[in-house]
Amino acid sequence: MRGRGFLAIWSDIEAHDLIDYRHWLTREHTTERVTTKGFLASRVFRAARDDINRFFILYELETPEVLDGEAYLARLNAPTPWSQRIMPKLGHFMRGGGVMVAREGRGEGASIAALRIETMPKDPQSLAQALIGCDGVAAVQIGATDKARTSVPTAEKGMRKNEGFFAGLLLIEALDVASLQAALRKVADIAPDVVTGASEPEVYQSMFALDARIADFG
Repeated sequence: MRGRGFLAIWSDIEAHDLIDYRHWLTREHTTERVTTKGFLASRVFRAARDDINRFFILYELETPEVLDGEAYLARLNAPTPWSQRIMPKLGHFMRGGGVMVAREGRGEGASIAALRIETMPKDPQSLAQALIGCDGVAAVQIGATDKARTSVPTAEKGMRKNEGFFAGLLLIEALDVASLQAALRKVADIAPDVVTGASEPEVYQSMFALDARIADFG
């Protein structure tokens, strides 16, 4: 990621809606988002488990101000018919965005952990630097959620249940699952206060990516 802002979204979908959801996400929704002013890219990940269809979406934003900017709010207040069909079906929905406060590494990893954290590290950059030194870790990013910008009421938000709130995002990207799990153990060792109360550190695999800077939307 190169943008200063981020938007992170987690959700589940029932098996009988999975095909419709994946087509909506890859053929309409992410394109709609990355063609919105201030959105730079979208990456979609699927949880590496068989008992549930859980997804994590990360949007790269130019700045956190995009979250309550005119262009994005206009999208949120005019959901497409396809979005109106999908949104009420999303379970365990969590959404938050803000500013990236620390970033280390180069490139992207195939296996990631995206943790919603309740306690921000006192020195985010130092934590990121410690984790990037782990074998097989490609990138580490830490974001602070902006509650005011994330919580603006919109038509789209009204179609979903209570989204809750989390203080920040800890994103670790690795070359393989073993490296990712080792990095997660290091987080627990060196920053136990950060992972206390954090979401379960599930493993996600890369599924789809769309970059507004290189895509052809013609």
